[in-house]
Amino acid sequence: MKTTPEHDERIAKLTFASVYPHYIKKVESKGRTKAELHQVIKWLTGFDDKKIQECIDEKITFETFFKRAKLNPNAHLIQGVICGYRIEEIENPLTKQTRYLDKLVDELAKGRKMEKILRVA
Repeated sequence: MKTTPEHDERIAKLTFASVYPHYIKKVESKGRTKAELHQVIKWLTGFDDKKIQECIDEKITFETFFKRAKLNPNAHLIQGVICGYRIEEIENPLTKQTRYLDKLVDELAKGRKMEKILRVA
């Protein structure tokens, strides 16, 4: 399923602060913790707790969020379907990066082991 330019634009303009509470709710409702969520975000982006909080406080868009991030070199190992899109087929880099994060949060909420989520060999 290909993304549309409108879809990609919507993702780019979405703020991290608006989605973050949904991430927290999703993982905590499944017995995972905020600390585990932050561990996943740190693995993908290089952001520590302080930087994550700054992104929330500044209400930055996902476009800015991923421009500031140092994407993990193993991020390309994140594959599968999220929100109806096969990640490895998404052409827009920002949309792909955002779906990487969505997929990691989804795996965390589904109870996957942390070493599997973080693509540890």
